[in-house]
Amino acid sequence: MNRKTAIWLLIPAFLGVLVFTFFPLIQIAIPTFQSKSGFFSLYAQFLKSSFNWAVIGRSFLIAIVTVIVVLILGVPISIWIGRQKTVVRQILNLLILFPMLTNAVVRNFAWIIILGHDGIVNKTLLALHLIKSPLNILYTNTSIIIGSVYLFLPIMINSLIGSVAELNVEIEEAAAVLGSSPWRTLFKVIIPQLTTGILTGCILVFAGTMTAYTTPEILGGNRHLVMATLIYQQAMTLGNWQNASVISLILIVISALSMWLMRRLSHHLDRRPINA
Repeated sequence: MNRKTAIWLLIPAFLGVLVFTFFPLIQIAIPTFQSKSGFFSLYAQFLKSSFNWAVIGRSFLIAIVTVIVVLILGVPISIWIGRQKTVVRQILNLLILFPMLTNAVVRNFAWIIILGHDGIVNKTLLALHLIKSPLNILYTNTSIIIGSVYLFLPIMINSLIGSVAELNVEIEEAAAVLGSSPWRTLFKVIIPQLTTGILTGCILVFAGTMTAYTTPEILGGNRHLVMATLIYQQAMTLGNWQNASVISLILIVISALSMWLMRRLSHHLDRRPINA
């Protein structure tokens, strides 16, 4: 295929991205600069509010904690799955991805039953006499994190399994022969080889958590707003589409900058030599 043919084949895809991605963003952005008070006055007004900063901070906190928890759970699971036989690995991959076939709303309502005052968690803790009264887990940041971890853990595992399959087992054997402990081998030998998969999974989980709406809305309620639910509140409840557009663009910028920083870190770590 010559260069000219390739360009002509790419034009439909380019036009599709332009029309369905960039054009709606431009339509969202234009009203945010049409204010009598000034060009960036709406953005300045939004960032002056301590409540809005609290929402941004909560969104960041939930996203970062979710990434950390998903990473801690995902690395050992993916290493174990990646070292199974091909047939077993395929079956386990299917089982991990199976919950994603269920609608997110249904899964989050299931968590309401599990985390509620009369839910499985509280009943179990009360039966074991670990608590004297039911815990307030539902409609908190904790419940949002639990729902987000459940939602994005399969994505992290799926991102890591490919990297695990390409691990050089001979390096681990050499480290063991030289007296390296299993934990030292994990952090000094295995994890450095999984850097690309880890950072790819972190980017997907962070971006997904930052922009998620269903999980924070159902499990967080109105008292624990994140940026996505704040956008919905401004647009659909208050009818203030201009403010909703401002928050949307700020969320896009924050997510894009975060992913750019993670990609920069990924390139930096890829160039770093592995010290076994």
